[in-house]
Amino acid sequence: MNQKIILLVEDNPDDKLLTLRALKKSKIANKVIIARDGAEALDYLFATGEYADREPEMPELILLDLHLPKIDGLEVLRRLRTEERTKLLPVVVLTTSDQERDITQSYDLGANSYIRKPVDFKQFTTAVQQLGLYWLVLNEGPPPH
Repeated sequence: MNQKIILLVEDNPDDKLLTLRALKKSKIANKVIIARDGAEALDYLFATGEYADREPEMPELILLDLHLPKIDGLEVLRRLRTEERTKLLPVVVLTTSDQERDITQSYDLGANSYIRKPVDFKQFTTAVQQLGLYWLVLNEGPPPH
């Protein structure tokens, strides 16, 4: 796979390591940018705060946890979908929540997919591999603006 950027928005260090390990085991060698909370994710995406000097390149895929400090994942998603430059970015909600309300709100706000993190590493690796294959290889995204 080519060097498309993945933005992983995850505050739990164990889940972050698990996701990175699953990406590596699935031979997804993309550059992964990690945001530890919703505010950091928005700063990265909109090149503000500590990311004010970064190149404006957008990630090819956002893996978004819902339960985040500062700004939760649903609010991050809401803000992404209201901005012209981020409204079409693929966002996969990757969370432990199986609450129907979270699933419904995620899709209402424009999530492209909702995946509940499996507890089992093998299942999780399979899910991440399938995610990478679809979103980074097979999916034809919209052309850049």
